[in-house]
Amino acid sequence: MAQSVLLQSSLVDYPVHRGKVRDMYDLGNRMLMVSTDRISAFDWVLPTGIPDKGRVLTQISDFWFDWLPVEHHVISTDVSRMDLAEEIDRGPLEGRTMLVRKTDVVPIECVVRGYLSGSGWKEYQHNGQICGISLPKGLRESDQLDEPIFTPATKEESGHDENISFDRMVELVGRDLSEELRDRSLDIYRRGVELARERGLIIADTKFEWGQVDGELILIDEVLTPDSSRFWPADQYQPGQGQPSFDKQFVRDWLTTAGWDKDSEPPALPDDIVSKTREKYVEAFELLTQRTFAW
Repeated sequence: MAQSVLLQSSLVDYPVHRGKVRDMYDLGNRMLMVSTDRISAFDWVLPTGIPDKGRVLTQISDFWFDWLPVEHHVISTDVSRMDLAEEIDRGPLEGRTMLVRKTDVVPIECVVRGYLSGSGWKEYQHNGQICGISLPKGLRESDQLDEPIFTPATKEESGHDENISFDRMVELVGRDLSEELRDRSLDIYRRGVELARERGLIIADTKFEWGQVDGELILIDEVLTPDSSRFWPADQYQPGQGQPSFDKQFVRDWLTTAGWDKDSEPPALPDDIVSKTREKYVEAFELLTQRTFAW
């Protein structure tokens, strides 16, 4: 591949927590959030990265944090202005790094669904509900819901997050906070969906994460990206079936047909799958932001 891939950042002397995609460095009352080019599928981090994926995710989140009328955790995305040790090479960090406020993270994934897909579609087929919310009979896969619904989930360090009812969320974090998280998440989703649709993208569903600083609720992590959301091309939308997407579709499809058992170390991805996947991430960025991807 012509582009370089960052599978793991390495900033000496800073404590780090590595997630599936992000390396989080503890700087005291701040965090440095580095989006790598790692990609996961079927709960495995794959050995092959997608060039510039981390930059796409960071730039899309930065776009939304700037556009949405909501308090958030971002302090700066300008690596040259971050107070890092002089010996650190800032080149690999450019475009993929956010300096953010440290928060007390709310232990709930705030999922909003506007269309019937994924785990929601599976649950609906089973009992006509999603997370305890009853839906009309006769809906098809990928149908748009009359109104977006809030379907929380627990945050899990590994494996799948577990869908829960709103009542269970209330038991975990309290009613006032639950209602505020629900209302604010629905509001942000509606705003994002409207802008995205104008630019040729359907955001079928998404998940938000929130944190608290001195009792103030602020938006954290990533926002309305192809990794945290289901992006569909609006001009190809056909309810009644699965939709083409802007994220890991090529990767999942290839892994499904490659003979991998999903219980052992995953295989490396072929160059053409890597290239096609990168193209979809970049296309999502350019459609949404109306800017050319510069890296």
